[in-house]
Amino acid sequence: MERWHKRVAVVTGASSGIGAAIVKYLANNGMLVVGLARRVERIEALRNAASAEARKRIHAIRCNICNENEVIAAFKEITSKFGPIAVLVNNAGILRNSSVLADGNTQDIRDIIETNILGVVYATREAFRSMKAHGGEGHVFLMNSVAGHKVTAGNVPMSIYAPSKHAITALTEVYRNEFNHERTKVKVTSISPGFVETEIITQRIRDELKDFSVLSADDIADALIYCLQTPPHVQIHELTIKPLGELF
Repeated sequence: MERWHKRVAVVTGASSGIGAAIVKYLANNGMLVVGLARRVERIEALRNAASAEARKRIHAIRCNICNENEVIAAFKEITSKFGPIAVLVNNAGILRNSSVLADGNTQDIRDIIETNILGVVYATREAFRSMKAHGGEGHVFLMNSVAGHKVTAGNVPMSIYAPSKHAITALTEVYRNEFNHERTKVKVTSISPGFVETEIITQRIRDELKDFSVLSADDIADALIYCLQTPPHVQIHELTIKPLGELF
């Protein structure tokens, strides 16, 4: 992690779950971390609970990832206050327990598209501008899912969550091609976890999957640190992580 020491990392959806764990892991590994979320008080609480050294490296900015203007303003503030962005973790994501065919689900569909897809597009564009303007290297992470590679049958409807994650799988390849086309050395990695115990999982889903093993948010953060430690010429394009015994 020496090459990333004191450099700037941005984590979206940093107020809980996988995002909060990634903020902690990056700060503990010497990066200056800016967490973006609507609930900045949670990031501040995370900072207050960190070690004395890590506490100095954790910062929070209130930002609704679905609002393009807020995202643009947040990234300008980050670059101005802390310096060029080296690492972006697109972690913000939501899930809704509704059927695609059901009446009255339009808002659920819109929320998922705006958060899981458009939020990634806004944040990645702004981070890449900073990376390209300051040497043309960096690392962009897209928090995907096993649902981004296969739609599984089940008794719990999840609206268009799986299609939104399939879009992330496609975006990963789009970004790889565009980063190359722009003649940069920016890496892109899609991380696709199986069932992770976080706030995004509703009780209905927990009941449905109660017999499965689960991953923790720390498991995902640890895997991200592994990807960051690869040599400059090595790119882990896709990393799938499942708990032992998972059936899908």
